[in-house]
Amino acid sequence: MKKFGAGDFPLPETIASRRRVWWEIGIVLGLSLGASAAYSIVSIVNRTTRDETLASQTATINQSLSERPIFDLIYQLMGIFFDLVPVALVAFLLWQVARPHLARLGIDGAHPARDVLHGVALALVIGVPGIGVYLAGRALGITVAVNPAGLDAYWWTVPVLLLSALRAGVTEEVIVIGYLFARLRDLGWGSWPIILTSALLRGSYHLYQGFGAFVGNVAMGILFGWLYARTGRVLPFVIAHVLIDATIFVGYPWAAATFPALFGVPA
Repeated sequence: MKKFGAGDFPLPETIASRRRVWWEIGIVLGLSLGASAAYSIVSIVNRTTRDETLASQTATINQSLSERPIFDLIYQLMGIFFDLVPVALVAFLLWQVARPHLARLGIDGAHPARDVLHGVALALVIGVPGIGVYLAGRALGITVAVNPAGLDAYWWTVPVLLLSALRAGVTEEVIVIGYLFARLRDLGWGSWPIILTSALLRGSYHLYQGFGAFVGNVAMGILFGWLYARTGRVLPFVIAHVLIDATIFVGYPWAAATFPALFGVPA
């Protein structure tokens, strides 16, 4: 896919009013990651105004939702399904009659092997420094202990964790990269304002994990945004994100047992 610029797509005056585009962006984010950002900001205010330090607090991801295993599984699958609905919404909003239908979201399926290779390379490039940022944040006392796999151990635990990683990768990259870039381009924004806005949004919905997570995710967002502005392909970022989260979610029990102090686990 070729690089895209501000003149590649019609400005909103020719397809809808600017106000309508802003309303659309607000609704999409309000149904998805914008809401997560709002809750995350309130969470960090709550955490920093407690008597205990950030370093002594824990954030649990993928929590159990019922004491009954079958209903826990049902709730987990329902949560994953409904969290992906905003992705379907942005695909609907930016669907093009001409092929590739989802080109405006950076999805065309033209080079699947290359996308996979680039995604794996990105996961390796981002994954190790990401661990370093987490460790540095814990050492500085600005990052909470993160438990990314709070589910009880059942036969379906690993599949659900993998689906959760898929949900995170698809939702974040398609909306924060593909959708937001497309719509802000429609409004005449340049590449760097979009990159920085997208990165700040990415960092803000990770604030519940502490300030270290915010900084690390802003840096990741800047890199992803810069690469996307150059390539126009979102699938490598989805693949990288899914691989990183899957490794963290599934590998957490081993990591927590091996390095209990880093995860707030009693030795």
